[in-house]
Amino acid sequence: MALDQESLEILARALEKLDAGFARLPDFASGVPGGARMEKVMLELAEKLQDNYPYFHPLYAGQMLKPPHPVARLAYSLAMNINPNNHALDGGRATSALEKETVAQIAAMFGWKEFLGHLCGGGTMANLEALWVAGQLHPGKRIVASDQSHYTHERISAVLQLPFERVETDARGRMDVNALAKRVARGDVGTVVATLGTTATGSVDPLQDILELRQKFGLRVHVDAAYGGYFVLASNLGDHARESFARIGEADSIVVDPHKHGLQPYGCGCVLFRDPGVGQWYKHDSPYTYFSSAELHLGEISLECSRPGAAAAALWATQKLLPPVRGAEFAGGLEKGREAALRFFRAIGSSGKFDAAFEPELDILAFVPKGDSIEEISAEARRIFGAAARRGLHLAVAELPVKFWSSLKPESGRATVTCLRSVLMKPEHLEWMGRIVELLSGAAE
Repeated sequence: MALDQESLEILARALEKLDAGFARLPDFASGVPGGARMEKVMLELAEKLQDNYPYFHPLYAGQMLKPPHPVARLAYSLAMNINPNNHALDGGRATSALEKETVAQIAAMFGWKEFLGHLCGGGTMANLEALWVAGQLHPGKRIVASDQSHYTHERISAVLQLPFERVETDARGRMDVNALAKRVARGDVGTVVATLGTTATGSVDPLQDILELRQKFGLRVHVDAAYGGYFVLASNLGDHARESFARIGEADSIVVDPHKHGLQPYGCGCVLFRDPGVGQWYKHDSPYTYFSSAELHLGEISLECSRPGAAAAALWATQKLLPPVRGAEFAGGLEKGREAALRFFRAIGSSGKFDAAFEPELDILAFVPKGDSIEEISAEARRIFGAAARRGLHLAVAELPVKFWSSLKPESGRATVTCLRSVLMKPEHLEWMGRIVELLSGAAE
């Protein structure tokens, strides 16, 4: 964390340059309330914030938490001195332009030049907008997603008062295309949500097959790539994942979260529509807001109103430093995380103590300790989770279908097993893999 302290000098110089841009303004006394007591409050806060897992460290390999890049933190802090609002242009002139530029770079990852899109608070809000547009285009028709899709789709559908249904997945956590085809053939399905990177296992739905069903039945295909979207830049994906990501540009809408693999602070999501014409559904009048310019205000293509322009500034700075293109440094970080997951998978397989669900498609691995029954395995997984944490290795636990493990057989009343789960999304996980395996082995013993 020492880098953050050193970067304060960069922030100080950037603040001087920002302040110089407003040098012609007459002086005034800002009168900061409580200024004399700020240090005491901040030191107290620093102590309270110690009550966290070390999310920034490679020994934290539990949930989808990745530290923002230092340039993102600096850019966010710098912009917060102005506190722009990317709703109307007069509230965020510079950062609105930065947002349009950065969103265009994200769309370019999927091969889109003409599109409609913007940043938002995160994947939930981005998916809500995508399904809201889907509901406008196919009113009353059903939203279908896999049983391993994020639970937010069911909640969003309920909010939008759209019928929702899950279809089963195969033994690798991917949407079962045969089950989907049978469901679609019965009619009343308007939109299929394809997940490219499920939360539990990082599984990639067979987008190419789903797109064929769209052609046959006139469906709308929405890709939830909140977690996995940036892997379109990775060069070391397996055949199935590579084929699905190669077709992502054919989707009707895409969601990706820069606050996951995009090195951004929370919250920063992004929603994209292939057809800019869907902007008609956002059309509204606001004479007290959109009066400063004839240019497009981001609030005119967004369900959210006030949004932090600082998020756009942070993303712009990060993508300026690390362009999201194939073969570059940013893509290399994704590839290291994936390689770490593959090494972990091989280490688990050769350990004699654990069974992995299946080879990871991205950078997430689910595994269980060996045992004689589902109940015994589940209890042991919870024990190892605690033992690993006491050794400084932080994993996650999940309840997943038994069918994900070829070594396990369903038992009466137990279709799921409690497993251990690792998200290896930091590039540093690759060089720390030996230590991670060592600590896990010790926890198992």
